[in-house]
Amino acid sequence: MKIRVERDGLADAVAWVARSLPARPAQPVLGGVLLDAGSGDSDGDTSEALTVSGFDYEVSATVDVPATIADGGRTLVSGRLLADITKALPAQPVEISVDGARATITCGSARFSLPTMPVEDYPQLPSMPQHAGEVPGEVFGEAVAQVAIAAGRDDTLPMLTGVRMEINGDKLTLVATDRFRLAMREFQWKPSGNVDDAAVLVPARTLADAAKSLGTSGATVEVALAATDGLLGLSGAGRRATSRLLDAEFPKYRQLLPSDSTANAIIDVAPLSEAIKRVSLVADRGTQVRLEFSEGGLRLSAGGDDEGTAEEQIPVEFTGEPVTIAFNPGYLADGLAALHTDRAELTFTTPNRPALIKPVGEDGTVHSGYLYLLMPVRLPG
Repeated sequence: MKIRVERDGLADAVAWVARSLPARPAQPVLGGVLLDAGSGDSDGDTSEALTVSGFDYEVSATVDVPATIADGGRTLVSGRLLADITKALPAQPVEISVDGARATITCGSARFSLPTMPVEDYPQLPSMPQHAGEVPGEVFGEAVAQVAIAAGRDDTLPMLTGVRMEINGDKLTLVATDRFRLAMREFQWKPSGNVDDAAVLVPARTLADAAKSLGTSGATVEVALAATDGLLGLSGAGRRATSRLLDAEFPKYRQLLPSDSTANAIIDVAPLSEAIKRVSLVADRGTQVRLEFSEGGLRLSAGGDDEGTAEEQIPVEFTGEPVTIAFNPGYLADGLAALHTDRAELTFTTPNRPALIKPVGEDGTVHSGYLYLLMPVRLPG
């Protein structure tokens, strides 16, 4: 194997693939990155593509990088080491050659020699499932980021570590919850003609990483799904990824969504976010910030006699009965940051029932496509 490739394209590809690799692979080969170069012409060099791949039986990532291939072949090297090396190389073309059990990487005056792993021990990469539809990359990337923040991180509760993806005609719904908060985003997409309505559970971290990379400006994300085989595929911007679906029952979340409210507040997001940061400085990590809503404004407070206290008053458009409610400040800040608007609507029923946060557009219209439900912290007494 002997190829020549541009440094930036190679570094980006290897970095993206390496992010999907397990930190502690069950087998050494599963921590490797597979470099696959098609055979060159017998008359000399030919411009083709180098395929960079990673797979650990759960997640696969594949990128095609333009390359000049003098001698085709396949090799397997440590993914994280290769990512570190390619990131540090100077901005010059990179030559990769394989001789026996060693791979040599040359770029300018830098030269690295790496041991290779047995390619024959590497698992076969999964095929992309059946095409289900497509969505603009920016929309998909934003939607996944808005929802994935609410996913749980406790692997002993796998049903909470995923993002539920619901396909219903031309509407795609993403939902995640960790029991303390819930985020939901609905948006239009372009389904293929033969896709059936379905609901699957995708690992949140895998989906977020893929969506962040694929959701580039002007790109289209193609969604492929084999629900019965438990496999989701995503592709776009020259990259392809697959993920095993979670075999777990997602909570019946719609019954958690309040159907009415007793109070409503419209507030500027930036001043509220800054006030939360300031008053929570005196609170222990994860403890509550109290919010007192009335027609006179919003009063935030935190802390106690032992650790110090803080309070701040900011204006708010409020209707309904005055309400005092408390939240985990980090969860509240996450929800506000996910709105991507200057103003937000907060609706309440009682201090012990979930509150809803929704984005408000510049024209004052409350957006129905995204909501963030937040469980309150019980107030003392």
